[in-house]
Amino acid sequence: MSEPDTDFSLKETSPNIGGGRVSGSEKLTSSFDLVEQLHFLYVKMVRAKGLLPSPCNPFVEVKVGNYEGTTKSLENNPDPEWNQVFAFSKDRIQAVTVEITVRNKESSTNDKVVGKLRFDIPDIPSRVPPDSPLAPQWYSLEDENGSKGERGELMLAIWMGTQADEVFPDAWHSDAASVNGESIANTRSKVYISPRLWYLRINIIQAQDLVPMNNKRIPQVYVKAMLGNMALRSRFSPDKSLNPTWNEDLMFVAAEPFDDPLMLSVVDKLSDNKEEVLGSCSIHLSKVEKRLMPIPIEANWYNLEQSVQDNRNNKEVRFASRLHLRVCLDGGYHVLDESIYYSSDFRATSKFLWPPAIGVLELGILNASGLLPMKSKNGRGTTDAYCVAKYGPKWVRTRTIVNSFAPKWNEQYTWDVYDPYTVITIGVFDNCHLQGGSNAVDSQDRRIGKVRIRLSTLNADRIYTLSYPLIVLEPNGVKKTGEIQLSVRFTCSSTWNLLQSYTQPLLPQMHYLLPLSVYQIESLRHQATHTLSSRLRRAEPPLQSEVVEYMLDVGSNVWSLRRGRANLERLLAAFNLLVEAWKWFDQIRKWKNPISTMAVHFLYSMLILFPDMILPLVFLICVVHGASQYRKRPRHPPHMDTKLSLVESVQSDDFDEEFDTFPTSKNVKVLKKRYDRLRSIAGRMMTIIGDLATQAERLNSMLSWRDPRATSLFMAFCLIACIAFYLVPWRFFALGFGFFGMRHPRFRISIPSMPQNFFKRLPARTDSMI
Repeated sequence: MSEPDTDFSLKETSPNIGGGRVSGSEKLTSSFDLVEQLHFLYVKMVRAKGLLPSPCNPFVEVKVGNYEGTTKSLENNPDPEWNQVFAFSKDRIQAVTVEITVRNKESSTNDKVVGKLRFDIPDIPSRVPPDSPLAPQWYSLEDENGSKGERGELMLAIWMGTQADEVFPDAWHSDAASVNGESIANTRSKVYISPRLWYLRINIIQAQDLVPMNNKRIPQVYVKAMLGNMALRSRFSPDKSLNPTWNEDLMFVAAEPFDDPLMLSVVDKLSDNKEEVLGSCSIHLSKVEKRLMPIPIEANWYNLEQSVQDNRNNKEVRFASRLHLRVCLDGGYHVLDESIYYSSDFRATSKFLWPPAIGVLELGILNASGLLPMKSKNGRGTTDAYCVAKYGPKWVRTRTIVNSFAPKWNEQYTWDVYDPYTVITIGVFDNCHLQGGSNAVDSQDRRIGKVRIRLSTLNADRIYTLSYPLIVLEPNGVKKTGEIQLSVRFTCSSTWNLLQSYTQPLLPQMHYLLPLSVYQIESLRHQATHTLSSRLRRAEPPLQSEVVEYMLDVGSNVWSLRRGRANLERLLAAFNLLVEAWKWFDQIRKWKNPISTMAVHFLYSMLILFPDMILPLVFLICVVHGASQYRKRPRHPPHMDTKLSLVESVQSDDFDEEFDTFPTSKNVKVLKKRYDRLRSIAGRMMTIIGDLATQAERLNSMLSWRDPRATSLFMAFCLIACIAFYLVPWRFFALGFGFFGMRHPRFRISIPSMPQNFFKRLPARTDSMI
């Protein structure tokens, strides 16, 4: 449950972007025009020479007011080289000078000053890309009294710039001044590219000349396949012999570069707890054939290596057994790592099958407001927030704003768009891998909220500046954790390609020519998400597994009674138009408005007499209705709806069940309560399914002679109807049925009609159920 006064609505904003021009009709083309311009004081520390005393352990301190950045210390190096950039936010600068001090690291408490430099901030030059980078210059170091001597020289560059500067992502930021050591890397903005994923298909045909330990028993053989830490197994061969056959497909998700070989083992199951490996082989994926269409692949024989203990040698390898396989990398599929309903990409693995780009998506991540404290530090709540955006194989991560409930990122990113029916996902997280982040409690980055934007709901070349609510579902209910302000623009490069994409298949052709089963799709998606999370976790800075899994909606198919109810209400809402049409027709047939009823009679007569006008009139009604709805069209892209998801009206027990682990961790009493509730729901569903089956069986029994009299009556009716429809034009029957259905209420009776009575008396197989 949520607080009754919580505002989960979408708000339109007017940030100062593009010089204040944010109207939907204006098309801005300058770089970083979707974010507010932030000004920074940059100091690039390159190197030093001739430092005294020699040898020394030099490092540099850059101090601007209360903010201080430090380079690493280089031992016994009088000519050190750092190549490190410091960025100080201009909004937080309260000093008029920049102090640069070179020190000799002697102890943890006392570091000797080698030399100093001072720069007046008003005199520092400005530089905005695409201007060339400012050239570093040599400066002679001064002593503490300001006099120059032979203390050495320092090469540096200092300038005022914006977040558009190319050194911005890798710079040390004053926003993260409290972070030091190796944790600084976890605060920087980065772009990640997902590895290219392939479907690896192994068609296991047969094995020959297997050599079990006990030749007197009938072997129970299956094939075990391993790729990295993922393992699959085939079914037991129906041929209980030494030459078993399977003809079964196993599928893995393989990521480039192909580091791990495919390991195959033929295993004989001796008992419940004992197995024997009859042979194994290894296949390097770099040597596996790639295919783009479902063409036949040549089968190959692979020798099985078997390790046998010997008195003379520790191992003896022999090549007696063989395994017959077809192995290929299917590049014609799109490897599904996201749910297909909000996927960000539908392209095939192979670049040869990619369609042309239809446009560019630009996202400006401006700021967040009203964030809740996500952890405690030094006895008070704090949040170290950063954003992650995913579209296609490209992931972006903003820098971490330390200790702020209203962080300002103002970072802009772009993606190529190949299909408008795609979704970009933006998530906000609390960075728990800074100081103290390695503790067991704070080892995982905590989710603050997520936003999805479907590109097909965006008008081309229009800038959307909106504030999205950040919503998190927890075991105790839904919670609003803040708001995030985004600016989005979808620029269409070819209107013809954009419109043509609506007529193309959603997925590559391979999905329709050689479709995968539902079980295969779920299993392969699990493998894909596991592969992506393990690869991105090895980047620097790492994109944590919990972040990747949250962005990819891992576990979205877990049982949820709340989500089931919400889907049922969505289904009923989709049929609302039919319900409204029936209510309108019911008013017509009951003569609530006689003038309208007579007009419908006249229109119906004209359509029956002139049937060529039926289809044109239907399409004209669609055009008129669509035009009438244009003024009511949505002005903003949709966002996560708490009412549609029923998160505000369900009980706490439903959330407790939804967040339960699998398998469950609850006690017997709770499980019994859930089981009884599930039985009650299943009982109602069983009744509905039984009623539908009864009606279908009654239709079949019309001509099945299960009830001879009913079948005879129906056949007689069909014979009379055949003669009548042959002799009398169908228009008269249509007019008669229409007028009869819309007859005045004084000519109606409340009892069921004759066809209804006949149909309800038809036999079904309900009486045969036990």
